[in-house]
Amino acid sequence: MTTDEAADLLRESEVVIEAIRAQGKGGQNVNKVSNAVHLRFDIRASSLPDAIKTRLLSMSDRRVTSEGVVVIKAQTERSLEANREDALARLRALIAAAAVVRRPRRPTKTTRSAKRRRMDSKTHRGRIKALRGRVEE
Repeated sequence: MTTDEAADLLRESEVVIEAIRAQGKGGQNVNKVSNAVHLRFDIRASSLPDAIKTRLLSMSDRRVTSEGVVVIKAQTERSLEANREDALARLRALIAAAAVVRRPRRPTKTTRSAKRRRMDSKTHRGRIKALRGRVEE
């Protein structure tokens, strides 16, 4: 699933966006303007399909809290609108990643001939190393 398809699944009315003051450098601008964005998205209360909800909740992502709320903080840009778009894009990317269904891995065994080749090469290497020893007459 692409981020465009994830954008179709996401309803912006379910996203809570709050303007906060950014941290770090920036001088007077950082101290007086609330340009950072705190985005909160409740997975359980959303209209996402159940399969995507389950995958989002089971992700080991630090942005997903134990209550099932996605919390994203965006403060890299100078404008509030740019930070808002950045936070929404990151949420869409997270949903798109959860929407991808991975094929289950089928366990395989090493073939008998591969085991034999490995053991033959180890034996051959051991003989070469044994020939490096002291020569006795």
